[in-house]
Parts: sequence; structure tokens; C-alpha cells
Amino acid sequence: MKTFVSNAVVILVLAIGLVLWIALPWVGVLAVVVAIALWLPLSRGGRLALAATRIGLSSLPQRWGASSVIVVGIAGVVGVLVAMLAMGEGFRATLNSTGDDTTAIVLRGGSQAETNSVITREQVPLLGNLPGVARDPEGRALLSPELSQVVNLVSRGDGTDVNAQFRGVGDMAWTVHDKVRITEGRAFKPGLREIVVGEGARGQFRDMEVGATLTLGNQAWTVVGTFASGDAHDSELWTDAQTLATTYQRGAWQSISVRTEGASGFQRFKEAVAADPRLKLDVETTGDYYRKQAGGLNTLVSVLGTVIGAIMAIGAVFGALNTMYAAVATRAREIATMRAIGFRSLPVVVAVMLETLLLALAGGLFGCAVAWLVFNGYSVSTIGSNFSAVVFKFHVTPGLLWSGLKWALGIGLAGGLFPALRAARLPITTALRET
Repeated sequence: MKTFVSNAVVILVLAIGLVLWIALPWVGVLAVVVAIALWLPLSRGGRLALAATRIGLSSLPQRWGASSVIVVGIAGVVGVLVAMLAMGEGFRATLNSTGDDTTAIVLRGGSQAETNSVITREQVPLLGNLPGVARDPEGRALLSPELSQVVNLVSRGDGTDVNAQFRGVGDMAWTVHDKVRITEGRAFKPGLREIVVGEGARGQFRDMEVGATLTLGNQAWTVVGTFASGDAHDSELWTDAQTLATTYQRGAWQSISVRTEGASGFQRFKEAVAADPRLKLDVETTGDYYRKQAGGLNTLVSVLGTVIGAIMAIGAVFGALNTMYAAVATRAREIATMRAIGFRSLPVVVAVMLETLLLALAGGLFGCAVAWLVFNGYSVSTIGSNFSAVVFKFHVTPGLLWSGLKWALGIGLAGGLFPALRAARLPITTALRET
């Protein structure tokens, strides 16, 4: 019973310690590393722990097969965790780079996305005359009424049908969305069924090359150009708004993008829209609008990544426990001899823990390297709030790699603690007699 209670207390303390370790900022980690680095050479117990660690590491080549279980298991955990979090980070970064705080998007009151918004054509001139709207050198309001149609395209990867956003815009859209640039071919001509495709869409869907013909809305459309914006618009197909409205029998707009006179201009424009009883519309910056789209999926991916990583981490901990228990069993006489000649329990515990943590660090570095080489910049698509594909790239950041390394060391800590305690509690006479 005493041993059971003792182990239960150790598990509780270990669980709390692991949570605190994962949440610890880099300054705290640095402080822990510095404290251990000073204790090892400057104290008698630390020097004995270093000596015991060297003895344990020298026998690694004889048990490398078993030790590799720790390295490979932890590498798998870190690789999967970093890759999943990099997916959410890439999606968030793509949508956060879309729009800014000086461009407004106008939707019908209560609408959460363009697909369920309706703005009558009579409201467009009213918006163009409000204060805060920026104007071009000719005095025209920088305002872009737009349509958004979800269409089916064929995935380049597996040939399945994928929803994509087909956006209808006018001439002013190229000025309002100033990040968009034609990279190949030319822009579409008004009144013709011509399309320009984003570079992300071109990489994800078939028949997106310049000169290709698509059938959308029972009509033939010709791809005449490719554009790049470096944001979520890269996932879209653009065409003339009036042509799209005629094809899909649309009599109203779905959203209006407005370039405002800076942050103060946006505030004046928003207040003017709210004050006009004829305009029951919602106004927010394009930056806020796309950040909201990113929030839900990014949270979901982060939670899933953490849960999956935790489940795999439990498996890796058991693998480390099994390996280190076997290592302690095979080195029982060696450990007993060290304790017989003056090594106390603490140096033995620290030696076993350091050995496990070094293996865990190797696994963490290996997993981070694989995640970086394989997934960083890898292009995929997912469904956004408009029920259409958003093409983005995995973004393996230094922060995610740092989190992966902390997970690896946490697994090493959990996997090495109980074998270390067993080594410290090993009766010297029993160990020398039975081995």
C-alpha cells in the first residue's frame, strides 16, 4: 500500500509537471537548463550523475535496437503534432494575410458570409456617396460590387469533385484588391465568358491552364489568365460580374468591397452606413472578416492535433518505459556496483533521466526535421466558411518546432522517471546476487 500511494503521488506530481512544462515559455526553459547545467559540474551529486551518465551512454551501442524505440516513437509523435499544427497555422496565416484594416466588406445585416448575403443594386450608389470612401484620381468611389458562386471543379490530386469560389467582379476590383496581379496571360474582358484563375486554384484543380475551356453553369468558359495575390483570393476564379450574373440569373450583389480613407475613413464609413435607415447592412474590415473565417478551423485543428499528439505521446511513454525498464534490468549489476562504491540514489536517478532525455531530444530533433522537410510549404485545400475550397500551405514555424521539442522532452521525462526510481531503489545485495 505504501508503494502504491508513493507511486500515485509521483504520477500526480509528474502530470502537473508535464502540463507546466508544455506551457513554460522559452525563458523558463532556459532557466531550467541553466540551473541543471550549473548543478551538474559544481556539486558533488551532479558530478557523480555525470559520471554515471557517461557509463550508461557508453553501453548504448550494445542496446541501440531497444533505444531506437524511444527515438523513433518520439519522432513520430513530434512529426505528427507539428504537421497538424502547421496545417492550422498555414490556414490561419493565409486568411490573416487576406484584406487589411483600410478595406471594408459590406454584407447584408446578420450575414456571416458572402454566400448568404444579398445587397440590392439600388444600395450601391448610396454606399459610394458616403463619407470615408476613398476615390481614384477621376473622383470615382473605390467600390467593388461582387458576386460569389460556388462551382464544382475536379481535384488535380485524386479526380474528385471539389467546391471552388467563382467570383464576379468589375473593373474597380483590381484597384480595391490591390494585391491581385496578373502573372500569366491577360485579364478577362467584360461581357465575355472568360476566366482568370488564382495560382492556388491552378495548382489544386484540373483544366486551369491558360487556354483551357471549362463548363460552368451549362456554359463554356475560357481561361485567359492567371493571377496571384498571396492570400485567400489565390483559391478563386474571377470573371466579369455582369456575365456571371446573367449566367446564374442573379439580380443582386452578395458583397461590396470598399477602399476607405485609412482607419479613420473606415470608422466614418461604418458610422454612416449604420446611420442610414435605407442601408440595413453590416460593415467590417476585410482583415477582421477573414480572420474570423480562420478562427474556427484553426481552433479545431489545434485541438485535434493536441489530442492526437497526446494519444500518440502516451504510446511513446509506454515504449520509453519498457525500454528503460529493460535497460535498468540489464544494467542491474552495474548500477548496484556504482551504488556500492558511493553513488547515492540521486545521481543514479539523474543519470537514468539524462540518458532518457538525450534519447528523447534526438527523437524530437528527428521529428522536427521530418516535419520541416516534408510539410513546410506543402500545398493543400480545405473548405472555408463560403463552402468552397481555400488553398493554403503548411506553415512550420519556429514556435511549432519549439513546442515539438518540449513535447519530446516531456515524453522522455515521463518515460524515464519510474525506471530511474527503480534503479535508485534496487537493493544492492539482491542485484549483485541475481545478475
